[in-house]
Amino acid sequence: MKKIIINGIVVTSGDMFNADIVIDDGKITAIGVDLPRGDMEVVDAKGCYLFPGGIDPHTHLEMPFGGTVSRDDFESGTIAAAYGGTTTIIDFCLTNKGEPLQTAIETWHAKSRGKAVIDYGFHLMIGEMNEQVLSEIPKVIDDEGISSFKVFMAYKNVLQADDETLFRTLVMAKEHGAMVMVHAENGDVIDFLTKKALEAGHTDPIYHALTRPSEIEGEATGRACLLAGLADAQLYVVHVTCAEAVEKIAEARSKGFSVYGETCPQYLVLDQSALEKPDFEGAKYVWSPPLREKKHQDVLWNALKTGQLQTLGSDQCSFDFNGQKDLGKGDFTKIPNGGPFIEDRFSVLFSEGVKKGRITLNEFVDIVSTRSAKLFGMYPQKGTIAVGSDADIVIFDPEKERIISSKTHHMAVDYNAFEGMEITGEPVSVLSRGEFVVKDRQFVGELGKGQYLRRGRHIPHAIPAKLEISH
Repeated sequence: MKKIIINGIVVTSGDMFNADIVIDDGKITAIGVDLPRGDMEVVDAKGCYLFPGGIDPHTHLEMPFGGTVSRDDFESGTIAAAYGGTTTIIDFCLTNKGEPLQTAIETWHAKSRGKAVIDYGFHLMIGEMNEQVLSEIPKVIDDEGISSFKVFMAYKNVLQADDETLFRTLVMAKEHGAMVMVHAENGDVIDFLTKKALEAGHTDPIYHALTRPSEIEGEATGRACLLAGLADAQLYVVHVTCAEAVEKIAEARSKGFSVYGETCPQYLVLDQSALEKPDFEGAKYVWSPPLREKKHQDVLWNALKTGQLQTLGSDQCSFDFNGQKDLGKGDFTKIPNGGPFIEDRFSVLFSEGVKKGRITLNEFVDIVSTRSAKLFGMYPQKGTIAVGSDADIVIFDPEKERIISSKTHHMAVDYNAFEGMEITGEPVSVLSRGEFVVKDRQFVGELGKGQYLRRGRHIPHAIPAKLEISH
């Protein structure tokens, strides 16, 4: 049955206006004023904004880490995402050296099949670059629609790739229209500082942050930017936390490099002092890169406002405090890295950003949805409200006040990193391709209804000609 949403205020990255929206067969078919209703289902959005569905470009659902697995899978994770206003996620496939890339992709298809309630795509990790990997890349892009590849510059002896692998991945990406993503920390220095801390008997959660200082995030970010410029490739720096990294991204962009940056809600509102909480509570706040001193928050907000950072990912990677995080008692290096953010990403940005005057409504939509759609080959199917686009729509009450709590969230994890935070603004109903997933704050979706997205190639900005480099 067709639907018509009435009385709402449509907000996109470039416009805001009162209009009705007609939905048919999963698509937006008309936008206008006083449209005829006929026999359509009428959805009254009085007093609410109509946002394009949020796109979370950075999730880790059912991800193995340190002998355990992240708590939220593609069922609980996507349900929580939907409650939070997100209708599309891109999750990371982790590869193993020596195995075909397709093996990892099939593993992630198996994890997600029959579970996701919203649409989803994959990024693919590159841990080594050789002739076998190079031969697989075109097939991965063409057949699987995976056009973004992640290289870890941290987690020495586990996930970390060397600079040659990073550079060859960038060269490959330039040739095939792919986006390269980096976790930018200097893993070698972290490894040294970590060993020194343990030798000195420093085992508490705060030392996770103290052994990963912001300077080495800045160094790795700058190195990745320089290599991207040399390869004339496109680079996306995930989970930017600090002034040093923002400075390197801004510098690269001023040179015309196709460099983009993402931050996360936890870095905008939480700070390093959380890791000092007593009774091992600080372990709840262990993720990488770590939380920074509070002074970095204004830098991140300003970077979002000015466009030096483009997107907001959740970096969802939840582990229970009891039974998982507490594996690191007596040794901070054994605390599983990650936290639960997928449900609150959208509302935290609205409450702390729009409501407090840090960003405009249009900038909110751009950051939380549109730019990710454009950067990762989904626009205009996703990321906007327009005729012909998927009917991914969030009916959002901008005045609803609530307190974030693990008692009311929909993630499977046993704590919430934003526990007790008072926020304003909440999704009331959420539609994915024209069907309600959440209606009047109740889950009405269907497991497995989310579709796997085969994404297009990245279209880079025009940048100065560079030296041509072959594999």
